[in-house]
Amino acid sequence: MQLYTREWGEGDRVAVLIHGIFSSSGNWRRLGPALADKGYRAIAVDLPGHGQSPRAESYSLDLLADSVLESVPSRPEVAIGHSLGGLTLSAAVERLAPQRAIYVDPAFAPPRLSWWQRRLTPYFMRRFLTADAAAIAKNNPRWSQEDVKVEAADFARFDRRALHFLDGAGMAPPSRMVVPSLLVLADRSRLVGAQLADRMRALGFEVRVVPGAGHTVNRDDFEGFMKALDGWI
Repeated sequence: MQLYTREWGEGDRVAVLIHGIFSSSGNWRRLGPALADKGYRAIAVDLPGHGQSPRAESYSLDLLADSVLESVPSRPEVAIGHSLGGLTLSAAVERLAPQRAIYVDPAFAPPRLSWWQRRLTPYFMRRFLTADAAAIAKNNPRWSQEDVKVEAADFARFDRRALHFLDGAGMAPPSRMVVPSLLVLADRSRLVGAQLADRMRALGFEVRVVPGAGHTVNRDDFEGFMKALDGWI
């Protein structure tokens, strides 16, 4: 599937950006220009069923990874994926062959929930996606008004058939490090706990935590996020 992309900058130093579930390439509205200032051509995709990309009858991790590979140049200098985008990057990284990979609070494991929370997740997520800008701002007090506006629009465009990704099926951490890789984690990440972070370190991944940041690290603390990328971009 050919995906919608947006770009910042120009030249041969390519950075590929992959957003998380419910979101879009708009998630990277600050990182894209920052990378362009560093001499990159930053290319951000809208995953299938998200933003302005096409919808599918059904969704799988293979569809997401294959669609990214169809829509961006191979062998970029760096590839960055957040949440579901991080999981997608891990599925595509061997074929994409970036020089470096950065996983931002990636969906390598299902959130730590009780059995009843798991059963009610689809119901709560459907309610969650009806949130207006005021509710999104209340739930994310550190976000800018522009990020709130972008998120509200992304919620409205998200294809509910892709909600099954929240069930955790297909979520698994990489079994090896394909290219030099960095994990940038939220403070007290619910997707990459301490034991999993140690496993990733043992595989060669560098792990950095942004203190105080929630799951969408780059929106909660952009300056802290950029500091965590020092030496990688």
